Amino acid sequence: MKHFLTGGKTSARYDSEKLTPVIRCSICTGEQVAGFRDNSTGKFTDVMLIRDSRDLDAFRRKYGITGDIEKIY
Repeated sequence: MKHFLTGGKTSARYDSEKLTPVIRCSICTGEQVAGFRDNSTGKFTDVMLIRDSRDLDAFRRKYGITGDIEKIY
C-alpha cells in the first residue's frame, strides 16, 4: 500500500545499538550488497544489491543513515 504523504515510500528502522550498516564487497566480481552486521555475532544480513550511487542513496534514505558506511570484503 502506498503512503501518499511520503510519496509512496516508507522508511524502515534498525536498532543502531545492535546493528551496523555495512557494504559487503566482492573482491572477485566487484558486486556490492548493502546490509547490516550484528555487533555481537558479526553476522551479515543483506538488504539490497548496490548497482550504482542511486541504490546506495535509496538504502541511506530508507534507513535514515548518515555519514560513512564501512565496506567489508
